[in-house]
Amino acid sequence: MANQIKIQQVKGVAGSSQHQRRVLRALGLRHREHTVVHDDTPQIRGMVNKVYHMVKVTNG
Repeated sequence: MANQIKIQQVKGVAGSSQHQRRVLRALGLRHREHTVVHDDTPQIRGMVNKVYHMVKVTNG
């Protein structure tokens, strides 16, 4: 089984670009303080890197 990471949105989408909003939606994050769990893959890590200032990542 692959390692998993927990991603929590810590900042709202106000003032962010449309691209960043789409990345958050693709990760499954809907609002501030929402948390999701994903497999730790290069694709997910790349998406997190695009919005690193809006999310908090921990081992899940």
